[in-house]
Amino acid sequence: MEIFKDLKSPENQLFEKLLSSQLSKNKIEEGKIIDGKITKITDKFVFIFIQGLKSEPVIDINELKTIGYKEKILVGENIPVLLEKIEDKNGEVIVSAAKAQKIKGWYELERAYENNESISGKITTKCKGGVIVEHTETGSLMFCPGSQISDKPLKSIDHLIGIQQKFAIIKLDKVRGNACVSRRQIVSSNKREDKAKIIEKFKVGDIIEGAVVKGYSSFGCFFEVNNEIDVLVHLQEISYSRVNHPDEIFNIGEKHNLKVITIDKDKLQIGCSIKQLSPDPFEHISNYKIGEKYKVKVDKITDYGCFCSLEPGLSTLLHSSEMSWTKRNVVPKKLFKIGDNIDCIITEIDKEKRRIAISHKLTIENPYQTFENKYPEGSTVDGTISTSNEYALYIKLDEFDIDGFLHANDLSYTNNPEDELKKFKKGDKIKVKVLEIKKEEQKIRVGLKQLSKDPFDWFKDKKVNEIITVNVVSTDNKGLMVKPENCELEFLIKKSNIAINASDARPSRFVGGERIDAAISELNFDKRKVTLSIKLLEELQNKEAVSKFSSPLSGKNLPFSSLSEKLGDKKNKDKE
Repeated sequence: MEIFKDLKSPENQLFEKLLSSQLSKNKIEEGKIIDGKITKITDKFVFIFIQGLKSEPVIDINELKTIGYKEKILVGENIPVLLEKIEDKNGEVIVSAAKAQKIKGWYELERAYENNESISGKITTKCKGGVIVEHTETGSLMFCPGSQISDKPLKSIDHLIGIQQKFAIIKLDKVRGNACVSRRQIVSSNKREDKAKIIEKFKVGDIIEGAVVKGYSSFGCFFEVNNEIDVLVHLQEISYSRVNHPDEIFNIGEKHNLKVITIDKDKLQIGCSIKQLSPDPFEHISNYKIGEKYKVKVDKITDYGCFCSLEPGLSTLLHSSEMSWTKRNVVPKKLFKIGDNIDCIITEIDKEKRRIAISHKLTIENPYQTFENKYPEGSTVDGTISTSNEYALYIKLDEFDIDGFLHANDLSYTNNPEDELKKFKKGDKIKVKVLEIKKEEQKIRVGLKQLSKDPFDWFKDKKVNEIITVNVVSTDNKGLMVKPENCELEFLIKKSNIAINASDARPSRFVGGERIDAAISELNFDKRKVTLSIKLLEELQNKEAVSKFSSPLSGKNLPFSSLSEKLGDKKNKDKE
């Protein structure tokens, strides 16, 4: 370099300028992306010229076609490549156009992610959990989860495959070189922009005509307006009357007019009201009186009743329990249909809770009252067994559509109730006695045994401690089963009531058929309970014997018999 030390001559200065310029342009380093010019093309390879390299690197022509450079495979065309090695063990330069493209694509993704910009891409294939998206500009592959494909469920995404569209980058893993994108964010963002423009059309106080019921929730009803935006009518804005759930009032697909009452431009929400389209009917509720009969219109039918209106906006519930006197499990849709005008009586008006209670059955004659007028308590009536269970029979009474309740205990005075129940079957004709009528509770109790004489009346003229004669029917370890003479009832004398002496209280002393006396130790007509005792009889007899045959002076000749009296006299003298 000594010959160029003298830079005073114009030739040397020009040479220095050219040399410096060439070295500054071509900073050749491994790992950098450098533009190369195609100089030669063969069937399999493309030769690239890069200034500063001692030889031309070679790239497989299929690599360029794979990354979308098919159109650029022309002599003189510039393409970016990654310089992997300046010289390998064979002295050749190693470059890669595919890797250069991937690195440049990653840089582009990083820039878009940092600037919160969307990118263009197209869905190429489906994969587990989502789809693969190819970046349009660089060909980089990215993952889009299934939940981020759309803002609503899609049965198929075939119509989206291969279509260029916008995606938002939601996650970048620089270490692994992975990118996660979302189409849903772009769709929602576009809808938000469109929704904001739509909301600008409305203002508070506007009347929306023909909004369609789209869906329900526990807090209100959603309506679709002009097929472009959904609005909410809160539960409290549906009606002046109390509403538990929107499905009590609306059906999907119905059309209603709405009044705009709130607009939230930040949340892009519109709140509407139906009840504010009409005056508050409760302001003139005084026009209605409890106990009066009115015509109501059936607006909606549910499993538990009908929602009716006394007038537009003034709704009330006709509960299933207030539809019929006789049908216990009423099915409202079998009795009424929407649009019916029926008679009802107002039973309650609660101004604070804004609630009106009505009854349809009160407009019909109460069959229980009619029955009582014809068959008061104590009457005998014919009936037919309509059904039964393990403890009772239900009797359809005469010409009335009313069932009487006949408990098993009211079938017979003497026989086992369960055995008596087995003697009857559905459809049997039977005559019963009316025992009790509860019109308010819609219950009638009847009995069969009450038609015959009560054997318990045998004890009407008896009292406790009275002695009666009984016949021993049978014996066991528990005691004696006895039957009073001229009485149909049997009673058990327990082992403990057979005798005073424990040694005599043996049921085995009796074999059955004996005629013996016993005393009544308990008699309760309300509970129909009688307790008999031979032991009590002995006690009564002993007491009577003592009172008749013992002397008042008995025991006076015993030592110390007067000691208590003398001690008493002495205490009295000491006090004096």
